[in-house]
Amino acid sequence: MFLNIPGIFFNSTSFYLLRLKTIKMSILKIAIQKSGRLYEDSLQLLKDCGIDTNNGKDQLKVSVNNFPMEIMYLRNSDIPQYLEDGVVDVAIVGENLLAEKQKNSNIVQKLGFSKCRVSLAVPKDVETDELSYFQGKKIATSYPNTLKKFLSEQGINSDIHVISGSVEIAPNIGLADGICDIVSSGSTLFKNGLRETITLLQSEAVLAKTSLLSKEKEIILEKFLFRIKAVLKAKNSKYILMNVPDDKISEISAVLPVLKSPTVIPLAEKGWSSIHSVIDEDRFWEVIDQLKEKGAQDILIIPIDKMVI
Repeated sequence: MFLNIPGIFFNSTSFYLLRLKTIKMSILKIAIQKSGRLYEDSLQLLKDCGIDTNNGKDQLKVSVNNFPMEIMYLRNSDIPQYLEDGVVDVAIVGENLLAEKQKNSNIVQKLGFSKCRVSLAVPKDVETDELSYFQGKKIATSYPNTLKKFLSEQGINSDIHVISGSVEIAPNIGLADGICDIVSSGSTLFKNGLRETITLLQSEAVLAKTSLLSKEKEIILEKFLFRIKAVLKAKNSKYILMNVPDDKISEISAVLPVLKSPTVIPLAEKGWSSIHSVIDEDRFWEVIDQLKEKGAQDILIIPIDKMVI
C-alpha cells in the first residue's frame, strides 16, 4: 500500500513507523497542586508509581525522564478549568473542588488520600443539629455552588456570604450564623468555637481526565492507571504467612480472603505447613482472630510494596 501526498511519498511500512513515533512522542500532561494539602501526597503517589518527579518544587512545568508524562504545578482552584479546556490531560484534584467548579471532567480513579467532607457548622452554643436552623440565616462559605445546590434540594432559603479563606471566623465577628466549609479532623472548627452538624459531600483526592483526551494519550493513561491500582491495592493489603497443622489447612484456608488460593509449603517438622496469603487491611484484626482460634501459629504480617493482579 502507498500513500501519495504532494511532495511526500509513504509506503505502508513508513506510515506504520510514523504512527508508532507519534504515539511514542505523545506526552500525558498531569496537573497537581503546587502547594497545599494535596501536594505532598500527589508527589508520593507518583514516586510510588516509579515516576521521577525531578523535584519540580520551584518550577511550574517539569518533564519526566522515565515515563511519557509532563507535570504541571498549578494553583488548586485553576485545575478544573485547565482540565475542561484540555490544557492538561489529567489531574490529581479533590472531588469537592470538581463539584464546586462544576466542570466537565471525568473521574477515572479515587486515590484514597486527602479525605475530607464539605459540611455545615454552627456556633457550639447552638443546641440543634437540624437543617431548619439555617432557614433565613446567613451562611459564610467558600463553596457557594455546592451549598446553593444542597439548600435548594432541601427547600431551605439562606443568605449565602462568599468568603475566600478563614471561613471559620465569620460567626465570631457577626458576619454569619453558621458556615459551610471542608472538614477533616474538625480541630479547626473546635478552635473557633464551632461544631459540625450536617455533611453535604464526602470527598477525597481523585485522578480526573479531560473529555478531550486523544487515543494516543488514553493508552498512556491506561499504563499510568495500571501502576496506580497496583500501588493502591498494595497499601490496602498485607502479606500474611503462618504455621498451621496439616489437618487444619482446609479450615484455615477458608478464612483467608485470598485472590485465588493460598500457597501451602510443607515444613521440616512433620504434620505442619506454612500458609502464605494476602489479607485486606480493613479486615486485618477480624481475620487474625479467626486464624488464631482455628490453630494458626507464628503469624507474620509483611507490608506489600506493589501488588499486580
